[in-house]
Amino acid sequence: MGFMSKSTNSSSGIAHNALTVGTLVKGSIQAEEDIRIDGRVEGLIECSGRVVVGPQAEIVGDIFCINADIVGTVKGNLTIQETLTLKATAVFTGDVTTGQLEIEPGAIFNGTCKMQ
Repeated sequence: MGFMSKSTNSSSGIAHNALTVGTLVKGSIQAEEDIRIDGRVEGLIECSGRVVVGPQAEIVGDIFCINADIVGTVKGNLTIQETLTLKATAVFTGDVTTGQLEIEPGAIFNGTCKMQ
């Protein structure tokens, strides 16, 4: 499997990173801008913006960021400064520390949540 990463411009004109489907990353990711993950990550993710976990993505590890939208699968602990959103197809297992939590009907949340 090759490493596929790209930087694109969002609608706001700010660059963000994307890991495409079929990408496997083992290790830590540090991003200054928003990042969208559609592949698999085994390790720590630290982001100074928003982390989006796409519908086919699987994360095994902890995530530290400002905001997060989970659509796929995450197994690990989340520390989100502002808002965590678990979309209807999200499967999350772990502990959360966040400012706000939004859970859509259908999302699976197995763990604990501590509101800051």
